[in-house]
Amino acid sequence: MKTKSRLFVALDVLLIIMMILPLAVAIGIKVLITPPSEGINIAGARIIYTFDNMPIQPLVITESQVNSWLIIISIFSLCLYFTHGIKVKADTKRQHALEWIVEKCDGLVGQNMGEYFAAFSPFIASIIALSAFSSLMCLFGLFPPTSDINIVGGWALLVFILITYYKLKCGPWHYIKGFAEPIVILAPMNLISEIATPVSMAFRHYGNVLSGTVISVLVTTGLQGLSNILLGWLPGFLGEFPFLQIGIPAVLSAYFDVFSSCLQAYIFAMLTMMYVSGAFPAEDYFKRKEKKKNKKITTKEKLEVI
Repeated sequence: MKTKSRLFVALDVLLIIMMILPLAVAIGIKVLITPPSEGINIAGARIIYTFDNMPIQPLVITESQVNSWLIIISIFSLCLYFTHGIKVKADTKRQHALEWIVEKCDGLVGQNMGEYFAAFSPFIASIIALSAFSSLMCLFGLFPPTSDINIVGGWALLVFILITYYKLKCGPWHYIKGFAEPIVILAPMNLISEIATPVSMAFRHYGNVLSGTVISVLVTTGLQGLSNILLGWLPGFLGEFPFLQIGIPAVLSAYFDVFSSCLQAYIFAMLTMMYVSGAFPAEDYFKRKEKKKNKKITTKEKLEVI
């Protein structure tokens, strides 16, 4: 029993290390690839490596791509940690927390998408976790992948594929005919609206996260200059110490880096649920399904008579 308990604890420790290690790796990469600079420095994701000998164009590996994979490893390790030692009847705080998360995700999906999309809970939970954890990387001075339009654009494209898939549930003709509703003259506008869906999702998420980072950096730097102007007359190091940077940037970080990051993850998940469930023509689909079922029964009865 003691041996099993020690193995259990050892695996727990290993999973915790696997959660923290990707963050340490990201910080190490940041230190190695970031050149020394003075003043305000707002830049996009830095290029880590470029594969030049590629068929179409060079393959560029950026900071945002690496950080995304590191976040995925951390989230995967967190899931393994939560599910390690799971039982039918919860007897640990860890399992109680896990069950609470699962119940909330199931309730969120059930309330916004309906019973037909109940299996979407893991996907929506993944979107929220990946988006929130990616944005929160800025708390450690790392480049958040959600500040890269290419990363968020990939998520939006995946959602758009799901939207199109469920619109095609009633067949290609039903999908094409939908562009002519309510009148044919609005078909070009409906087509533009269809294309604008992933674009608006990507730019909304990307813009909000990036703007929060930019505002935080500008205000922090401005407070340093203001502190030098107002308190520069103090003797010695006191005149150089940025007193106004104490506390105020932390409050801004609590909003832009924590609250806003979690809020944007929630909004992206809500838009995903709304667009996917709204794209599914449930009434027409079930009518079509029932018609096919009745047709099969009729055909079977005719064959039996013959």
